[in-house]
Amino acid sequence: MFKLMFMEAWSSLMANRTRSFLTMLGMIIGVGAVILMMSFGQGVKSTVEESIQSMGSNLFIILSGSSNMGGVRTGGGGVNSLTTADAQAIQELSDVASAAPVDARSAQVVQGARNWNTSILGSTPALASIRAWNMKAGMMFTDGDVRAASKVVVLGKTVVKNLFDEEEDPVGKMVRINSTPFLVIGVLAEKGQSLDGRDQDDTILTPLTTAQKYIFGSNFPGTVRLLLVQIKSAEQMTNGEKNIAELLRQRHRIRQAMDDDFSIRNLTALAETAASSATILSYFLGAIASISLLVGGIGIMNIMLVSVTERTREIGIRLAIGAQKWHVLFQFILEATLLSILGCFLGVILGVGGAFLLSALTNFKVVVQGSALSLSFLVSFILGLFFGIYPAKKASNLNPIEALRFQ
Repeated sequence: MFKLMFMEAWSSLMANRTRSFLTMLGMIIGVGAVILMMSFGQGVKSTVEESIQSMGSNLFIILSGSSNMGGVRTGGGGVNSLTTADAQAIQELSDVASAAPVDARSAQVVQGARNWNTSILGSTPALASIRAWNMKAGMMFTDGDVRAASKVVVLGKTVVKNLFDEEEDPVGKMVRINSTPFLVIGVLAEKGQSLDGRDQDDTILTPLTTAQKYIFGSNFPGTVRLLLVQIKSAEQMTNGEKNIAELLRQRHRIRQAMDDDFSIRNLTALAETAASSATILSYFLGAIASISLLVGGIGIMNIMLVSVTERTREIGIRLAIGAQKWHVLFQFILEATLLSILGCFLGVILGVGGAFLLSALTNFKVVVQGSALSLSFLVSFILGLFFGIYPAKKASNLNPIEALRFQ
């Protein structure tokens, strides 16, 4: 019986193809809009998550403090309050996976007839693991290079692109920074942009001692501008921050009532906030687009009410020759649900096609999730069922005699 009802419902829809298509149009646009918006939102979320992963996980950045001279207060980093010994002491804490002292400045780099201004990071080999930097070619400098202040550098992709030919291998070549020659021993794998839009590949890594001796200069040997600390797990972040603060206050002989001469920032928390915002954006865009699904469902209900009126005599004949009320009820619910599901199918094609077209035209990342497609079909089925109930009940409750008299 179900097969016969399905075939009859299909025949009824095909008998009025234009009207059926226009009825489904609201559902098509609704489903397409939901998938397109959710794909856009998921693309934003995915981009943020990739930026977070490129930064490294469970990170703290510890900045030098400020100074107050004649009532004039400098910002963070105004005094050289952090040292390489601080990084070594922090490394010994049980919550800490790794710690690296960092000095960062910009400088002009020259290779042959080309030059480029970039960020120079002087640090230790631990920086690569903390920042999740992989090597594309060559190798990272070693602790021995730090002790010897070896004139070696590791280049980011953007620096390589601007100083060397496309097919040229930079490893083993020389570059000059502040007229001092440096040997290129490695090239970093591509990272892309950070959360604040900075190009993470536009950088050069070199041993901290090398940077301070040959590039930056240092009036206070052993001091650094900041420390990067990686905690072993997300669960240990709070306790790790507390232990780091207590250790630095003790090492810097800061009394109870005195302000810290350093500041600790939780980079992971900032990144997670950005990821959470991207998730909210995804759901918000999907919720807005879902309004058109509701409009599409109302359109299906309206056309089914028109169909009940047009087929009143047909319903009367069915009831008169022995059809039960639930037969009529099920028939009209089936037609409404079929309209909704067909509209959803076409909407999925529209939404997925639109998402990939948007990605191709704008080079913006979109992510089409299978769960979004499954949810679209489920919601469409529920909408067809819900908005088909009232017309179906109206049809099944018709009086056979009055229905046969209907003109």
